[in-house]
Amino acid sequence: MIRLEGPEATERMGARLAASLRPGDVVALYGDLGAGKTTFARGVLRGLGFSGDVGSPTFPIVLPYEELALPIWHVDLYRIEDPEELGELALDEALDGGALLIEWPERMGTALWPHALKLTLARDGEGARALTAELPPAWGARWPPR
Repeated sequence: MIRLEGPEATERMGARLAASLRPGDVVALYGDLGAGKTTFARGVLRGLGFSGDVGSPTFPIVLPYEELALPIWHVDLYRIEDPEELGELALDEALDGGALLIEWPERMGTALWPHALKLTLARDGEGARALTAELPPAWGARWPPR
């Protein structure tokens, strides 16, 4: 468990993770509403050089950031009610030269890629977050990010 003291620390951890990302990676972000998933994703995108606004893709579901050195699709599955709807999103296409950041990955059921890095953010006192990771073998040497 890594304790993150506030949104700035959460964003910095995301930026540190950005340096470890490779084409084909999937980062699954778990946590309740307001846990810091989008803040973490913003840090990843900033770490890859994006300087614009980063919001939650709750309504568009997928926001592609194709202009980055490593293209990222930021995905929010909160509104997905049936895993069969996922086929319409063509998420596999993002992995052909880029990576996926997925909020609410539990909506995928068993369709989540087995090589996904699973990160859970939870409130841990006033403004802080606890970050825990479930590491597939491909991430063993890359976690925690430096």
